Amino acid sequence: MMELIVATGEELVRIQHENDQWLAMRLSCGQGMQCLAVDPHDPEVLYAGSRGDGIWKSTSRGDDWTRLEFSEPDVFSLAVSPADGALYVGTEPSKLFVSRDDGRSWRELTALQDIPSRPTWSFPPRPWTSHVRSIAPNPHDVRLLLAGIELGGIMRSEDGGESWSDHPRGAQKDVHSLVWHPTIPGRAYEAGGGGAAWSRDGGVTWQAADEGRDRHYTWGLAVDPDDPERWYVSANPGARLAHHSDKNAEAQIYRWHGRGSWEALGGGLPEPVDSFPYALAMNSGSLFAGLRDGRIYRSKDRGEHWSQLTIHGDAPSRVVALTAR
Repeated sequence: MMELIVATGEELVRIQHENDQWLAMRLSCGQGMQCLAVDPHDPEVLYAGSRGDGIWKSTSRGDDWTRLEFSEPDVFSLAVSPADGALYVGTEPSKLFVSRDDGRSWRELTALQDIPSRPTWSFPPRPWTSHVRSIAPNPHDVRLLLAGIELGGIMRSEDGGESWSDHPRGAQKDVHSLVWHPTIPGRAYEAGGGGAAWSRDGGVTWQAADEGRDRHYTWGLAVDPDDPERWYVSANPGARLAHHSDKNAEAQIYRWHGRGSWEALGGGLPEPVDSFPYALAMNSGSLFAGLRDGRIYRSKDRGEHWSQLTIHGDAPSRVVALTAR
């Protein structure tokens, strides 16, 4: 059974595919839900992070939830390491925490505060602060970890967060999404405020990936687990249209497939996409795109053709994060 979990910025919604229908129901969780992580070792375990209400955990695929004891209220990113199961949490202001006992206790990775560029980090809408927007534990090396600061850059650790190297050339400083390829060691991908980039050497060096894309404010990011040369981003002309328009976002979803250039996808998507696709997710050969206004599109052929999900029940009012399992 295919299942989606959606964070709307306020609540969580579970959408299940049953008898050729997509059935949605609200989940009893906290408020301000804006980021999600599924434990790759146990699909029953789900974590949700909120703005204002900390971290919540379910061990029942979302049926029941518990608020974890955690010191920071504003959680902007979550990730469970596929390598060792460690749970990483990023907050605003920019701090990074790790739990190695499933969220029962926490340790702040304080070396993040010692990075030379730290005093320059600043989120434009709230310039007095910044946040850890994305966390990417490497699936092949328990020591290798990336943390994306909005706005500050990609920080890289080779010792599980005990020390860090500062933002590398070639990558975007306004980090929105970071992903490792699940089977190819060293392949990492970024979507950022000024474009996209990728790395073939474990995040040491980065190469811009912008050719063929006429929109450079990128956000959503997904990679094909079967092909490291095929990955996807959502993009539009700029932040104002992305975050403040449900009818005129002027967005596109793009696919990169080893030819050194992006191609804009259509085949059932609005052209251009009128509400910003915040979330891209791939599972079992299906690619999902969640839009700011709550619509969700699915492609079963890696982006060639798309159809909008007809959702029955408590359909989400917005999509700011999406998992597919």
